[in-house]
Amino acid sequence: MSVEILNGATIDGFIEDEEAFNSWVKKRFDALDEDQDGMLSYIEMMKELQCLRVFQTETDFEIDAKTDPDEVFGLYFSLFLQFDRDSNGVLDLEEFKSATKRIMLAVADGLGVSPLQMILEDDGFLKKAVEWESTKLLLP
Repeated sequence: MSVEILNGATIDGFIEDEEAFNSWVKKRFDALDEDQDGMLSYIEMMKELQCLRVFQTETDFEIDAKTDPDEVFGLYFSLFLQFDRDSNGVLDLEEFKSATKRIMLAVADGLGVSPLQMILEDDGFLKKAVEWESTKLLLP
């Protein structure tokens, strides 16, 4: 983990660079595709959805709040179903890319234009967007 400064434009810029964005999405998809069948099952995708931290659990902040496991499962499953455009029970690379883009554009919109200091996971999308942006800042 590292502390970084970013805003919505950081994410937007990374997504707009189709080569960089598509490359990262493909690497992330391949990392999640444990059985290497070219599809993400709900179980495989669950790991990615948990990274979104839609629910803050007691282990996230060391608090006593309990989250109903059925509620968490239901929310994550409904997200998965939204991403599964052809309703075949798995996500292909294009569905995963579309879902990732939708989620990250929503995050960018939520962050807005003011720079924020955040703690980012080393292999996460936001960290990759910050790294991409810093390479652009270094170019003449």
